[in-house]
Amino acid sequence: MWLAVAATAPFGADVLRRLAKRHDIAYLLTRPDRPKGRGRQMSASPAKEVAEELGIEVRQPERPVELGDLEVDTFVVAAYGAMIPNELLERALWLNVHPSLLPRWRGAAPVERAIMAGDTETGVSIIRLVEELDAGPVSAAGEFPIGQDEDAGVVFLRAADMGSELLDGVLARPRFTPQQGEVTYAEKIRPADRELDWSRPPEELHNRIRALSPHIGARGVLHGRPVIVWRSRLVDGRLEILEVQPEGRRQMTLAEFERGLR
Repeated sequence: MWLAVAATAPFGADVLRRLAKRHDIAYLLTRPDRPKGRGRQMSASPAKEVAEELGIEVRQPERPVELGDLEVDTFVVAAYGAMIPNELLERALWLNVHPSLLPRWRGAAPVERAIMAGDTETGVSIIRLVEELDAGPVSAAGEFPIGQDEDAGVVFLRAADMGSELLDGVLARPRFTPQQGEVTYAEKIRPADRELDWSRPPEELHNRIRALSPHIGARGVLHGRPVIVWRSRLVDGRLEILEVQPEGRRQMTLAEFERGLR
């Protein structure tokens, strides 16, 4: 099937790579390059990097409405990062790969919020995009467990793999039913969401750490030093820190960090 993909973030890049193995991709619609890092150098999105590696045409309008002639009748959207206006939704079938079991966790951070909430399972929903955020009818869905020590990176990879497989059936024969169940929203991760308050219960802290790893990182103070905490585990109900990153330094084990203090 001749289709286009709208993706920007790493999750979208993973979906693009998997789709390209089984389908002809006309082009990638992705967000414009942005300055990144301390040097503020212009950087391509992860999805653009994959498209260029695979020889797929890349289109980067500032706003989706500037896309012009769509040239295809089906789009697959995965972590694109911008709302698709209704005038484009009416001109093609827009399928969204959303990494949650909708209507639970509509919004920008479904994987992170699911882990923070202590959910023991999540999944992927393939929906038709509508103007209301993540409210479109569902064509296919699948679920999988979240292990106690699995982080967001693991969940995103599993969701990309499942989503790509579900898309094969949807693209062949798209049929839709309304979402059913209680609606919850996955708000965008804010700076306050990254802060670790050591007075909170160990399980809550562990969930926050793994929800923000390996892409964002939770922030806390250890031995009087600010660090990003990347990995932890629960041992007999206690929180055990495994990997941290002090300011301006590399990621390291807690033991390495503590040796450096001595």
